[in-house]
Amino acid sequence: MFSLCVPPREDTRRLEKLLSGADDLGFMAENGTVVMGFVLVGFRLEAELQMGLFFVFLALYLITVGSNLGMMVLIQSDPRLQTPMYFFLSHLSFLDICYSSVIVPQLLVTLGTDKKVITYERCASQFFFFTLCASTECLLLAVMAYDRYVAVCSPLLYAMAMTPHTRLGLVAGAYAGAMVNSIVRTGCTFSISFCKSNRVDFFFCDLPPLLKLACSETRPQEQVIYILAFLVITTSISVILISYLFIIQAILKIRAAGGKAKTFSTCASHMAAVALFFGTLIFIYLKGNMGRSLGEDKIVAVFYTVVIPMLNPIIYSLRNKEVKEAMKKIFNRMRVSQAE
Repeated sequence: MFSLCVPPREDTRRLEKLLSGADDLGFMAENGTVVMGFVLVGFRLEAELQMGLFFVFLALYLITVGSNLGMMVLIQSDPRLQTPMYFFLSHLSFLDICYSSVIVPQLLVTLGTDKKVITYERCASQFFFFTLCASTECLLLAVMAYDRYVAVCSPLLYAMAMTPHTRLGLVAGAYAGAMVNSIVRTGCTFSISFCKSNRVDFFFCDLPPLLKLACSETRPQEQVIYILAFLVITTSISVILISYLFIIQAILKIRAAGGKAKTFSTCASHMAAVALFFGTLIFIYLKGNMGRSLGEDKIVAVFYTVVIPMLNPIIYSLRNKEVKEAMKKIFNRMRVSQAE
């Protein structure tokens, strides 16, 4: 099975010749030769609308990078945020920066310059790192749910359970599991022969549009890919659901209404992030293509590759009292330094 999952090698000179223009790539693909590069069709819009989208996505990307980077700096600079929950949150912010940076710069190039050609190697690299970031975020959200479970259900043992070594081990496990999934998924996808066309009707190299270009049998590769995706998503969701089941039971045992609200508020931001991320992933990957067009898939993909990475730091800062206080502290320091 895994012998199918080794990407083919391309001749460098041939690739350079093919990449001299999108028409050459399309001509070779249509005549049955294995595709050596791709054309990202992106959004089929007029030039004025494309430039408008360029500035919208550029603004969203800058906000994403700035807010997540600010969250990471805030966590590292404030002693009150040196806790396991914020340790995991800093990694989530790092992933959101990477997640968005894998997709948006290429999208901006496509919209701003109309250069839609992407080499085979760059397409495979984008596919790999996108899978790595998405898989790691799935598993990290599960780790964060487990962290909330320990904090709420065993508060006296929390410090002993979530030691620095334990935190590092949990994060390393998330990255390792995602790495395995990414290597196998990328290898399986790019072992397929693409010769129907070279035009990817999407704004980045994702699995569904790439499969539409296949001219060889894809069922064995698809089985491996979807089994791994199913394992990653269902394992993460199972850990999250079981953790919150115990959290809800613990909250219901609290007699004071104020105590219930305070305990629940510590989990609200994470629950919102989980709902946004897993909701879109399940919609686009597990629902299949029943009654859905690629245009709808593009809208959903924009949401989870561009919008969600921007929303996560906003969700955690708006719903978190400690983060708000840390931000006020920094702003006060800036005012004092400016006054001096």
